[in-house]
Amino acid sequence: MYKWLLGTVAVVLAGCQNEDARYAPIEGMVYCAEANPVSFNPQVTTSGSTIDLISKQLYNRLLRIDPVTGEFIPELATSWQINKDGTEVTFKLRQDVQFHTTAYFTPTRLFNADDVVFSFNRLFDVYNPYHFVGEANYPYFQSVGLDQLIRNIRKDSEYQVTFELFNAESSFLANLATDFAAITSQEYAMELMQSERMELFDQYPVGTGPFVYREYQRDRFIRYYSHPDYWEHQVNLDQLVFDITPNGTTRIVKLLTKECDVTPHPSATQLDVLRERSDIDLQQQDNLNIGYWAFNTERVPFNNPEVRRALAHAINVEKIMQAVYYGQGVKATSMLPPISWAYQEQHNLPGYNPDRARELLAEAGYENGFEMSIWAMPVSRIYNPNARKMAELMQSDLREVGVKVRIVEYEWNTFLQRVDEHRHDSVLLGWAADTPDPDNFFSPLLSCAATFSGKNPANWCNPEFDFLLTQALDTTDQAERKEFYVKAQQMIAEQLPLLPLAHGKRSQANDANIQGITLSPFGGISLAHASKEP
Repeated sequence: MYKWLLGTVAVVLAGCQNEDARYAPIEGMVYCAEANPVSFNPQVTTSGSTIDLISKQLYNRLLRIDPVTGEFIPELATSWQINKDGTEVTFKLRQDVQFHTTAYFTPTRLFNADDVVFSFNRLFDVYNPYHFVGEANYPYFQSVGLDQLIRNIRKDSEYQVTFELFNAESSFLANLATDFAAITSQEYAMELMQSERMELFDQYPVGTGPFVYREYQRDRFIRYYSHPDYWEHQVNLDQLVFDITPNGTTRIVKLLTKECDVTPHPSATQLDVLRERSDIDLQQQDNLNIGYWAFNTERVPFNNPEVRRALAHAINVEKIMQAVYYGQGVKATSMLPPISWAYQEQHNLPGYNPDRARELLAEAGYENGFEMSIWAMPVSRIYNPNARKMAELMQSDLREVGVKVRIVEYEWNTFLQRVDEHRHDSVLLGWAADTPDPDNFFSPLLSCAATFSGKNPANWCNPEFDFLLTQALDTTDQAERKEFYVKAQQMIAEQLPLLPLAHGKRSQANDANIQGITLSPFGGISLAHASKEP
């Protein structure tokens, strides 16, 4: 279908060209995506499937992180300087950067300091006209406390801005380098405000990234065109189409039948088939992620840590590793993956012990068990390739200790919304880190701020845990930071707001003629350098 669609567009576009060029093929690529986007603005979501579709394709940040060295690399900022006490960070900005020209917006100026001030003011300034537009929720920034950290953003000149902070914080630059910290167009925002159409700002995007939004049809496709004036390099693809295909097997079939050029997250059972195909390239990359089972700790009986421990003892994680991950992941022994510099194995995480599970349930007053739900996410992700199968294995294990489980599934965006509303008893979810900073695992998932923003699936707010995170952020000494993060890992293993299950490998399959797509150990995917060879 989409190959035909690309070809049709090629004919139409060619008809607008001169006689000699009208039959030149348009260079397009089709990427099989697993879900619809929640939004077209990465500031307002933490959905990894959405971030893959929009962030690095449509937008730029002030800086990014080198996936090999972990060092900060200039992007829309060319340099930055931090004052002695760490409370002011000044960025010099790149000049001659063009915003997208679309069917609904034509910029009249280049990117400048006004766009940086607007993009971040929206997040924390209640007087910003866009702060309450949409759901008025900026989950990542609220969960890491960035909205409470920034005192002011000062425009020093047309191409220089200074972030004034209430206090120094060691992860500040890392948070500005995440996929969520996109720079948007102030001019576009003001134009929509004047025409009283502000709600369109997050639905019809305008960025500075390598691709320009063209069209979206829910449950079908998203279409982007290349940004002809992209500041960093020439974009090789004239057109990029995301084919919305939730079913993993269907995505692989489309790849093999050449309906799609790229598909993410092939299941472990499909890898051997893909490896045997000379026309398919398979990439795999160790990744900073965690798949977990989170309990709604504000609900009875999950508000009791001993009940949570009992349920954890009932689960045979080794069986899950064999039946769900098939060797494409490692069993979690902490919230952090072993490749994190702050990792420490937690020996007190509950192991498989049904007898101990029954004892703990009886001690908590549930000798006859109880009924509960496990919500299983409907998409395949790095950290959990098959949540439904995992939930069924857990359902069987829990039945053995007297706990009756009902498995709940919804369409992905509905699923996320209802988890944010804490409607679940327990949920199988996960997190792929956006930076190598350990705080990226803790604050977005388990901080009190994340609970208030709805992005803490355990609904767990522990001031002592939050204080550990604050102490870790108040110092730049890595050894000191690790001490605090080790204590945080120990507290998670003791209190068990969630049970860490596994760290998955990131996999991607593409047609052998696709070049220029490299998997990162953290963050979303960039198709900026993708090309299609003859």
